[in-house]
Amino acid sequence: MKKTWNRIVIATALMGTLVYPLALTHAQEPPATPTPPTQPAPGNEHHPEIHHAIAALEKARYHMKHAAHDFGGHRVEALAACDKAIEQLRLALQYDKD
Repeated sequence: MKKTWNRIVIATALMGTLVYPLALTHAQEPPATPTPPTQPAPGNEHHPEIHHAIAALEKARYHMKHAAHDFGGHRVEALAACDKAIEQLRLALQYDKD
């Protein structure tokens, strides 16, 4: 069950990297809050899609955390899911370095 959940979280994070650029092209105005400073590492990196997924999740987490409301009580769980997905993606990168 835990492996299945981890796979779902990672797949969702990777899919977010595909949908996120499309959402940006359709945005009508820039966000009111500044974006978090985390950016993918420059240069000849391994697995750039995973780095972009981490950056997208961190940005989404930042905006959820600073939102004006709690999204019907779902914000806490969404923040925890983002944290878990970021952790899993970082572990995946660490595993590749070992």
